[in-house]
Amino acid sequence: MTTTQLPDPASLSLDELRNLRNQLQLEDDAVSYARRVAQARLDLVKAEAQHRVAGAEVVVDEELRTVLSSHLTGGPARPPRPTEDLSDHPLAVELDELCATNGLGRLKSLDDAQLLTLTEGIAQFEAKVSSDRRARFDQLDALSAELVRRYRDGEADVDSLPD
Repeated sequence: MTTTQLPDPASLSLDELRNLRNQLQLEDDAVSYARRVAQARLDLVKAEAQHRVAGAEVVVDEELRTVLSSHLTGGPARPPRPTEDLSDHPLAVELDELCATNGLGRLKSLDDAQLLTLTEGIAQFEAKVSSDRRARFDQLDALSAELVRRYRDGEADVDSLPD
């Protein structure tokens, strides 16, 4: 999933502007989900690598609890939107396939080279998704700025907002 060049927000009708902004927000939900899952998996793989270097055994339940709590409770506050199961989104499927192909399910039995390959693969995926997300945020900011400008300048009326 990559972002595409948007039309000039000033050239869009109010409905087009709102619809495009809503569409990008929904796309961001999927991108954000894939990014968070990738970051959590990357943290688990890195924890395994660190424990190998230290010669300690990874306590999966404790490590999983630590990783998940940091990924599910952190981050910037966002206005709540309805959520859906995004596990079948193409990005989530791509990440699952990458992890399955490179042995995430058998993490403890991977040799160091395989662990490195897995780490690099997930890191590249996360970087790609993060870059796409930053570009989408820029687009959302441009659309939001145009909406704000229209309300501020009286071109749009708050009473015209959908319920």
